[in-house]
Amino acid sequence: MSIVKINALTVPAEQRETLEKRFASRAGAVESSDGFEWFELLKPLEGTDQYLVYTRWRSEADFQAWMEGPMKAAHQGGGAAEGGERPKPAATGSQVWTFEVVQQAGPKPA
Repeated sequence: MSIVKINALTVPAEQRETLEKRFASRAGAVESSDGFEWFELLKPLEGTDQYLVYTRWRSEADFQAWMEGPMKAAHQGGGAAEGGERPKPAATGSQVWTFEVVQQAGPKPA
């Protein structure tokens, strides 16, 4: 079965728009990775300042290959603002959770 990675990002209210724009501009960055199955950016509506970045992968090995390849390259070399400086992170904290999918269901056909 698949694995799910959830990155819980602590994002102050004044940085929410920045975070959402950065994710919108990265559209397509993970979708062509081998073993990638799904992505969602979940915005908190109440009770927390944590966004959840949900990704689903065929295996832990596929996730690690993406982390060591495309993701690492994107976070090291790209994204420099004018003047050559990298933009300040929108999140003030991050915690990654890993889950194995043991049951799943989708809508039943009509």
